[in-house]
Amino acid sequence: MKKFILTSITITIIIAIVLNGSNVATKATQNDIAGKLIRFHVIANSDDKIDQGLKLKVRDSVLKYVSPKLVDCKSIEQSRKIINNEDKNIKKIAESVINKNGFKYSVATTLSKEYFPVKTYGNITLPQGEYEAYRIIIGSGSGQNWWCVMFPPLCFVDITKGNVSYEKTESEMKEVLSDDEYNLVDNTINDAVNNKIVVKFKILEVFNKLFS
Repeated sequence: MKKFILTSITITIIIAIVLNGSNVATKATQNDIAGKLIRFHVIANSDDKIDQGLKLKVRDSVLKYVSPKLVDCKSIEQSRKIINNEDKNIKKIAESVINKNGFKYSVATTLSKEYFPVKTYGNITLPQGEYEAYRIIIGSGSGQNWWCVMFPPLCFVDITKGNVSYEKTESEMKEVLSDDEYNLVDNTINDAVNNKIVVKFKILEVFNKLFS
């Protein structure tokens, strides 16, 4: 009987701890986050392998040109001004890459507010909603797009670098987002919450088997 009581109390305490740890509350909303970011999207003519490869070539050339101009921006207003000022040059670069690769696709560039689904970039996941975005649309623009965050300047962080890139991404995002806002987009926090929920249900399953 004593063993039963002690086991029951122990499991109840563990469940309470897990439940408490899985409740990461945030007052931030998608609109709060969106107002502090500029996204960058390069949209391919189609999902054909060649068109998708061309999209990445355009991306590489544009980022190589614009990176030194945006990497040290400290405000969204400063980034927006540079993007608008460089729009014609960026379009010419995209057109040049396309022509050199033997295509005659048109290029459209726009800085506007657009609706996007949930998107993940490294350790950051942006909720669905409307965001300001600079878009390069190649040809019909019916293919999958490549994207990143232009302000803060995450486009220039190599997300393949593991923890190094995650730390850089976190640092850049925290420069413009509040703690609540960052918690809403941080994959590592959300993954931890999901893991705790899984553990919670496993504990409950064991509890039911012991005392059913």
